[in-house]
Amino acid sequence: MASHRKSRPAGTRVAGIRTPALATAALTSVALLSQTANASPSTDDKPSLEEVEKKVDDLYRQAESATEKYNAAKEKTAKQRKRVDTLLDDVAQRTQELNEAREELGSFAAAQYRTGAAAPDTATFLLADTPQDYFDQTQLMDRLTGRQKQAVDDYFTQQSATMKKRQEATQSLETLTESQNDLQTAKSTVQTKLSDARELLSKLTAEEKARLAAIEKRKQEEAARKAAELARQQAEAEAERRRQEAAQQQETTEPPADSSASDSSSTDSSYATKAEKALAFARSQVGKPYVWGATGPDSYDCSGLTQAAWKAAGVDIPRVTYDQVNAGTTVSLANARPGDLIFFYDDVTHVGIYIGNGMMIHAPKPGAYVREESIYYDGESSIHSVVRPA
Repeated sequence: MASHRKSRPAGTRVAGIRTPALATAALTSVALLSQTANASPSTDDKPSLEEVEKKVDDLYRQAESATEKYNAAKEKTAKQRKRVDTLLDDVAQRTQELNEAREELGSFAAAQYRTGAAAPDTATFLLADTPQDYFDQTQLMDRLTGRQKQAVDDYFTQQSATMKKRQEATQSLETLTESQNDLQTAKSTVQTKLSDARELLSKLTAEEKARLAAIEKRKQEEAARKAAELARQQAEAEAERRRQEAAQQQETTEPPADSSASDSSSTDSSYATKAEKALAFARSQVGKPYVWGATGPDSYDCSGLTQAAWKAAGVDIPRVTYDQVNAGTTVSLANARPGDLIFFYDDVTHVGIYIGNGMMIHAPKPGAYVREESIYYDGESSIHSVVRPA
């Protein structure tokens, strides 16, 4: 059976790439307006520190976007390779059965030859381009027994099915090749962006790196302030909700029989239980490095971490951010609850898992590690949406 298998295309082995520790302290996003305003004018063609900062941030954003495309292409390639393997196995099995049916037809012809019943017909069968040509030319079907006729019918059925499966396998092989090309393109794009960012960072002086670290610290302080403000607003809203519930209970001695409210309470409790498991897993990954394309257990990219966290809670969500953003119910930021997924940027290329109080756990970017951070880490405008996945 193995002799009928077509050779399988060799898959492209792709490994994650870690960026040097230099990026950990130096990488930042959009420069503060005040810092830009106070920047000293450049006396030569060398870009200003703020320009370098923005360029590096843009490159890492582009690398993250390419990473999600890489993840999608990798997932598609894996599925297609599995389909090709299944089709090739099917073709091999069908080919074996077809050969067995051919041998059975040959035995019928040989038997006729030995009895002298149809020597010319046997020769025609062996020389015909196809068995169908033979039966059409000689009308042998009229002289076959019922068992023999069934064998002929089975042969033609298997021949047709085998041809169809071979065509499917050929098409799937072509699709697999396209997927592998897409995978290689996405990989090359990520590598190029990371290389460009490292080159820019390598040209910074020690003083410039210290200035970048100071800018980053101020940004983190501002992000923490916004997170605290969101936490305050959410706490006030929760307190008001409980006050209203208490007031309603005082107005009546018997709570209304509201089955929908009971169902809602049950759903909330179920979600909280799952979210607690997802968050426990995410917290246990804090400190592990960001590696593009990684899904654990030693390293993660952003969507790899959120997928693994919710899988630990028994909930399967898609691999990439573009699909994860549609895998649940969209809620407002004001109503965000622990366990919800926070998506960032217009192209939905980053995601973290909300832990409450304006904070999240996420795998930030190359050169960084899984950590707890304000959801405003890259500015308020970067938040795209909030999704409750279960």
